[in-house]
Amino acid sequence: MIDFSFSRADSVEHALAEAAAHPGAAFIAGGTNLVDLLKVDVARPPHLIDITRLKLDAITESADGVRIGALVSNADLAWHPLIRERYPLLAQALLAGASPQLRNMATTGGNLLQRTRCYYFYDVATPCNKRSPGSGCPALHGQNRIHAILGASEHCIAVHPSDMCVALRALDAVVVVQTRAGEQRIPIADFHRLPGDTPERDNNLEPGALITAVELPPEQLRGHYLKLRDRASYAFALVSVAVGLQLDGDVVRDARIALGGVAHKPWRKREAEQLLIGKTREAFPRAAELLLEGAQPRALNAFKIELAKRAIVRALETACA
Repeated sequence: MIDFSFSRADSVEHALAEAAAHPGAAFIAGGTNLVDLLKVDVARPPHLIDITRLKLDAITESADGVRIGALVSNADLAWHPLIRERYPLLAQALLAGASPQLRNMATTGGNLLQRTRCYYFYDVATPCNKRSPGSGCPALHGQNRIHAILGASEHCIAVHPSDMCVALRALDAVVVVQTRAGEQRIPIADFHRLPGDTPERDNNLEPGALITAVELPPEQLRGHYLKLRDRASYAFALVSVAVGLQLDGDVVRDARIALGGVAHKPWRKREAEQLLIGKTREAFPRAAELLLEGAQPRALNAFKIELAKRAIVRALETACA
């Protein structure tokens, strides 16, 4: 682990000032991902800013929906009565992630900033365009069983690891960010990035910006989160599906489908959702086919295509039940 300096912020303004005074600094709260990256020499921030004292740990309801503070723990969010009643899809996704101990520490803001679990990204003895731009991507022709089948590039085929973010994508959440210039509101669809030729950038946050909240719209959907993985305990998704439906009897009036474990960001295709509008469950397989259209598997992960299609249908069927 590298040497770094440390400070503790007592307000959002103080945190932003500290970030401006220490270029390359990182904010730390639960530290469930950042500390791991520090230990293996992948993350090398010269300065850490502790934000755990900031007043960002509330869940509040208004006519515009629900606002979740960036420091709300995954455990508190998953078990909050309002979230379990109004957004069960989100609660299911959170409880499918990590372990109870990690959920007690991990925060909403930190979950948004999780970095990939690609083997090569964590191994500093190997090249990795995400860790060291221009060095190459050995996953292209190496161990790529867990890697992307959608939206990847020749520079990176890593996938985003979060369960929470897949649910937020299906719920059309908005990420609230504070910068020294003022507040920004970033739709979750625009928060994370596909790798393109800049795979080192996971998201569209400005340097020194601080996530302060996530906002959920007020509509209620019949939802389900399905996570398929190698083992039931503490494993990241090979494929996950977050679905939300509004039904009129058996007829779909609105549909949201987001995939995890298949791309550099939670994957969603509006055309597949539109195909379901006005239809019944007989249309579910066609929507799954459309959502996976254009998939480009690698040597070891072609199984994800059929796995994802079946998972989509199963999640939609479960949401209808």
